[in-house]
Formats: sequence, structure tokens, C-alpha cells
Amino acid sequence: MPVKILMVCLGNICRSPLAEGILASKLPQTDFVVDSAGTGSWHVGHAPDKRSIAVAKKNGLCIDTQKGRQFQTSDFEEFDYIYVMDNSNYRDVIDLAKTPEHKEKVHLILNELFPNENVDVPDPYFGVANGFDNVYQMLDEVTDLIAQKLIEKHS
Repeated sequence: MPVKILMVCLGNICRSPLAEGILASKLPQTDFVVDSAGTGSWHVGHAPDKRSIAVAKKNGLCIDTQKGRQFQTSDFEEFDYIYVMDNSNYRDVIDLAKTPEHKEKVHLILNELFPNENVDVPDPYFGVANGFDNVYQMLDEVTDLIAQKLIEKHS
């Protein structure tokens, strides 16, 4: 059975679709499944933001077939690892956890690079023009480390 990883942000149109696409490109599809979700419901069924699609494409990835969905409590049972993009997402997801085991699955993604510093991946939606490029670079760097750890642990 493949290891399942879920990337979570607020709306599931900017950061988590990028994180999903980037991490999935670094893991063998036979052994790992990567998905994404948002804590909010505004973009359920929508494609990722056109700026996320563009920055992914510029970096050789296609994420335009992804569809937004909202995080569900059943995701705690479905996924082995849940990576959230910022502290607000972390609190929202942890608030839905019913058991200590559920809480143990939830990780602030940049803590993989900066342990216990609780650094947020900034939401580029309302940000500066190069915000999506900056987010892509952050996620590319952290998913290198996550992919390496997952492959070592589950191979």
C-alpha cells in the first residue's frame, strides 16, 4: 500500500497545489501518493490559481488538472503525513484532530528545514508579483528534504 501525503493551505489554489505537484515529482508513484486540500471551502472544485499553474509550468510541472477540495476529518485516517503551509493552517487542522495519533501526523512544512522555528510559507495570493516564484523555491527546497526522508524511511 502506498504512503499517502497531504499538503494543506487555506484555499487549496496556491501553495498546497504547488507543494503537491513538486513533491509528487520527486517520489516514485508506485510507492507514494500526494494530494492537497484547503482548510476553507471557497475553491472546492476549482483549478489552482493561474499564477501557481504558470510557475509550475515554468519549472517543468503540470498542476492544472488538480481540483481544490476542503480538508476533512477523514483525511486523518486516509493520510500518513499531513504538511500544512502556515501556523493558521496548523491550528485549523489540529483543531479537527480527534486523537493524539491524528495530531502526530500534522507537520508545519518549513519545520523540516528550520526545526521548531514555525516559519510560514507566505500566501502569495495577495502578495507581490514574484511571490509565486518565491513560494515555489521554498517548496522545492523543503520537498527535496521531505522526499529524501520519505524514501529512506519507506523503501
